[in-house]
Amino acid sequence: MAAVDFGQRPVAGLAGCIELLHEPRAGQVLELAADLEHVDTDSVEYCGTAHAHGTLVMRLKDCVGPMVQLAEFDDPQKLRMQFEALCRTGVVAGGFPSLPQLTLERTGGNAGRWASATFQVPSEAPLFADHFPRRPVFPGSLLMHMKLQLGAMLASEIPSPETGRWVPGTIRDMKLRAFIPPGTTLPLEARLKQRLPDSASLTFETRTSKEVIATVGLVLKAVNGV
Repeated sequence: MAAVDFGQRPVAGLAGCIELLHEPRAGQVLELAADLEHVDTDSVEYCGTAHAHGTLVMRLKDCVGPMVQLAEFDDPQKLRMQFEALCRTGVVAGGFPSLPQLTLERTGGNAGRWASATFQVPSEAPLFADHFPRRPVFPGSLLMHMKLQLGAMLASEIPSPETGRWVPGTIRDMKLRAFIPPGTTLPLEARLKQRLPDSASLTFETRTSKEVIATVGLVLKAVNGV
């Protein structure tokens, strides 16, 4: 945002590949890094990593965020001040309250083949004060979190691999096509696309009554243990 003088801001749009390499444990400190590969008034291209105590736990590649008019979503002067604080001393702890309870309601499916559920976006939640003050939008990262939950339901019904169990491995081609306002009821669907001895591929769709608003693929990997 500073690179375009706080006239535009990026929003989540496309993620080509997100590698889920290790599961961080409660209490670990995460070190986050993002590299801007290109930025202009239309979009930002970036990649990123997350480490936990020196271990790489997540890697983002080939990500693109479309730019929107910043003033439609947030206060430009307030963001300038936040940016200056980040560059000097950092943000004061406690600025981000806990997330609201987010739950799925299973609505149908065929065991091990597909699963459907609905998710009710909260009408009010502290997160909307940050995302975004002038136009509240449910974060795409939390939508992906709900899809992973539905994927876990479906994975529990797929015959276990010989090596032990299925865990999320790689998120591919995530596309968010529309903003999700507070109070929206979202139907989610997950389908098994392919099963191999050491991997399984799932596809997801999120719809409104009129259109598909988000799609993504998930590759499950086989790991030892229970």
